[in-house]
Amino acid sequence: MPQLASPQEIVEAALAAATTDGTVVIVTDRSEANLRWASNSLTTNGEMGSRTVTVISTVAAGDGAASGVVGRTVAHLADVRSLVEAAESAARDSEPATDAAPLVRPDQAGAGTDYGLEPEPTSIGAFDGLAHDLGDVMRAGGSGRRHFGFAEHVVDTTYLGSSTGLRLRHVQPTGRLEMNAKNADWSASSYLGFSLRDPSEADVHSADVELTKRLAWAQRSIDLPAGRYETILPPTCLADLLIYASWLAGAKAADEGRSAYSRRGGGARIGERLATLPLDVYSDPGREGIQCAPFTITAASSSDASVFDNGLPLGRQDWIRGGELVSLGGTRAYAATSAAAGHHTPVRLASDNLVVEAPDASGGLDDLVASTRRGLLLSTMWYIRLVDPQSLLLTGLTRDGVYLVEDGEVLGAVTNFRWNESPLDVLQRITEVGETQRCYPREWGDDFTRTAMPPVRVADFNMSSTSRAR
Repeated sequence: MPQLASPQEIVEAALAAATTDGTVVIVTDRSEANLRWASNSLTTNGEMGSRTVTVISTVAAGDGAASGVVGRTVAHLADVRSLVEAAESAARDSEPATDAAPLVRPDQAGAGTDYGLEPEPTSIGAFDGLAHDLGDVMRAGGSGRRHFGFAEHVVDTTYLGSSTGLRLRHVQPTGRLEMNAKNADWSASSYLGFSLRDPSEADVHSADVELTKRLAWAQRSIDLPAGRYETILPPTCLADLLIYASWLAGAKAADEGRSAYSRRGGGARIGERLATLPLDVYSDPGREGIQCAPFTITAASSSDASVFDNGLPLGRQDWIRGGELVSLGGTRAYAATSAAAGHHTPVRLASDNLVVEAPDASGGLDDLVASTRRGLLLSTMWYIRLVDPQSLLLTGLTRDGVYLVEDGEVLGAVTNFRWNESPLDVLQRITEVGETQRCYPREWGDDFTRTAMPPVRVADFNMSSTSRAR
């Protein structure tokens, strides 16, 4: 059996085999470990490793260029040539790309970690402390609580090389801890999720205290009809709403009048006040706790991302500043096209995280509860779907606990609801903001993990109907 090739060898072999005008090679080695538990017992654990290789070939086409992208699992050098040939064939068969731009040169690129280093691994041993603490809380709960959950740690080491001379490397750790507790008769459920760069950051004991407190709240059940309620959104719920808002925050769609960011009469809503309070919404690869790649890595083009932009540097990108929309997402090619067409839309490259914060914000979720005269406290959202892209109207369900708060005290649990809201409307109705903290977006955690959000108070949140979901 041929020896497993290193990522650097794969990159060099692919570039050596290339015959088209330009080539970009992305190799990602993934190391994974996970734990699962159910009914107070660890059920499974495992380690996995994988590698994906993507070759992007470009050829001259008309006044621009066409691209072909092919990715698959490649472990040995003997498999590289066929991958390159497939990408080049796809490029020659493609129409000119609307996102075409010169491939990034080393002097234009962002900074990577030491390209010559090997991929970084994780292992089941990363969960030693977490597993020990889980055992403690399971024993302490006895027969009165049932614990369920999942912990995962993934380390992606990505190597990016190109025919222009790029040689970049980035190591991305991504972890999560999801804990669910149910009472003895399963009539109530509470849930907490955490985003972790390393499992050693988990505070299982504190999480168990909070889960237990929420189960106690649920001992009293209160009937409450659908309607509009003052609602406290924890950071995870705000993240789920604004991630969707960020996914649809493309400059091209806005300029063409096809999105909620389009201005009546034409163009984008740049300069409009989207949030009543002076909120900042931004991406920042260097944000502590949610660090991500400081350069563009993309294996597919879309209206707001381009394979031609691989390697471009990423810094802090402000989307909303002081409550006002200041920029939208897009590619280098669209930024040039937009400027030539007379659009006045600042176009920025987005990085793989999202932050919301307000100046001088203080306090946490408990402080918002303590100052509530009457309102609802949510735990999480799920099954979020887009209803209307023009208004960014979303619908979804609450899950794992909705609580009625009166005069600063939680009185008990109410039914779950279906809700209908636009994140942009929610931004207009936020009346109070707590301190920003790293959080795990429950609905989108499989795709978008790195967020930092505050808890917020929202006036008249639309609970459109009741739900049987727990």
